[in-house]
Order: sequence, then structure tokens, then C-alpha cells
Amino acid sequence: MPADLSTSGLTLTGRITTASNATFTGTIAGTAVVYKPMAGEKPLWDFPDGSLAHREVAAYLVSEALGWNIVPRTWLRDGPLGEGMVQLWQETDPGQTAVDIFATDDLPEKGWRYVLEGQDETGQTVALLHEDSGPLRRMAVFDVVVNNADRKGGHILPMAGGHRHGVDHGLTFHQDHKLRTVLWGWLGDALTDQELDGIDRVSDGLAGQLGRDLADLLSADEIDALAARCARLRSTGRFPGPTGGMPAVPWPLF
Repeated sequence: MPADLSTSGLTLTGRITTASNATFTGTIAGTAVVYKPMAGEKPLWDFPDGSLAHREVAAYLVSEALGWNIVPRTWLRDGPLGEGMVQLWQETDPGQTAVDIFATDDLPEKGWRYVLEGQDETGQTVALLHEDSGPLRRMAVFDVVVNNADRKGGHILPMAGGHRHGVDHGLTFHQDHKLRTVLWGWLGDALTDQELDGIDRVSDGLAGQLGRDLADLLSADEIDALAARCARLRSTGRFPGPTGGMPAVPWPLF
């Protein structure tokens, strides 16, 4: 990371008011960023207080180990409201949609995966679908690995050229099963060799630098659970399905 992104002043330019926790836009040496101060994190019943920024950085490190460029560059640093997570801002392609809701009598014929059905505010039956693409598949694998409890449709950024970035990873790495996602369309499908290779890179990294870096961000139990998820995915070789009594999708979906 360029030294000026870690040490140059962070200037706030706005606030993202739809975010659950205090989230700001800003610039560092002319580079647009998102800043989430730890002081603005709301307490949660199932995650330790003040840990969300660390989990966001841990998610970036695992994304880097996978080699799939899912999470934009993310790091910890001081800011106007204290230490927090900083992430490079991403300009999305407004002409693309990775997850959408369709009337069940007007579903697309190909290129999409079915997730669930429900009713809209008018009582019409609708279905939640996501695109059937390699970048989104890899994000779904990433979510299993990091145990993402909050993969909403709006946390998927469609980029020009077809790439997909994932953001908002504060609710990750819990030692208990917490997977809640809108990306269930590949449930039971076999993982590809490339996807398994990525999982192996994370497993191998946990015995080296990745494990040492994560030790500053997560508990030992959470790192052990991460290793166990990788081993389980490698053993089964398939996308898992929902388990336990927790909801399988986040709410709201977007």
C-alpha cells in the first residue's frame, strides 16, 4: 500500500446515511475512500463490540489469499473520528445488476439462478434471482469461507467489464455458523478446480503469513473455525446448503 494512504490526512466528504454503522466517504491524497470509524459501530448481541473494522480487514486479507480480487483494498488507520476501517471507493457500472427481483410470470430464460420466492407489497408473487457468472460464484465461495452473515444484494458492486466486488464484511468470521446470503443459486453444485485451488491457498496461508496477520484481527477460535470451513469445503467439494435455525438470507435482502 502506498505510504501516503496510511499516513496522509483523511478528509471527510460525506456520510452514507443508509449504512447500519457510521460510514463516511472521504479522500486521502486525492484518492476516494470509505471510512468506518470503530467508535461508530453499534453493539451487536452476537459479535464482540468494536470488532467490525477488524473483520473487514480480515475479509480483505482472505480475499487476497484466494486471489480473486473480491474485496477492495481495505486497511486500518486513524481518521477524523478515530481509528477505523478504510477502503478504496469503487465506481460501479449503473447499467449492470447482479441480483434482482422478478415477477414469477416474467422470469429471464437464461443467465440467472433462482434463490427464493415471496410476495411484494401488492401481493404479486416474485422471485429473487442472481446472475450465473464466474465472478459471482467466486464471491459465493468467499462468503462460505469467511462465514458472511450479511451478503445483501446491495453489498455486491457490479463493475465495468463484468467483475464483481463485495463490500460490507463486518459480520464475518464468527466461530458459529452464521452464513446468510442472497447467493444460494449454486447450492449443491460441485466446486471447480480453480475454486478448490483458492481454498487451498487460504488453508496454506493460515500456517504462514496470513495466519499471523489474522491473529491481530480475529480470535484464535475464529481462526480455527476458518480453517475448519476450508477443510470442510475441500472435503465435500460442493457448495453447502443452509443449516441450523438461523435465517438463510439477510433482511432486508437489499
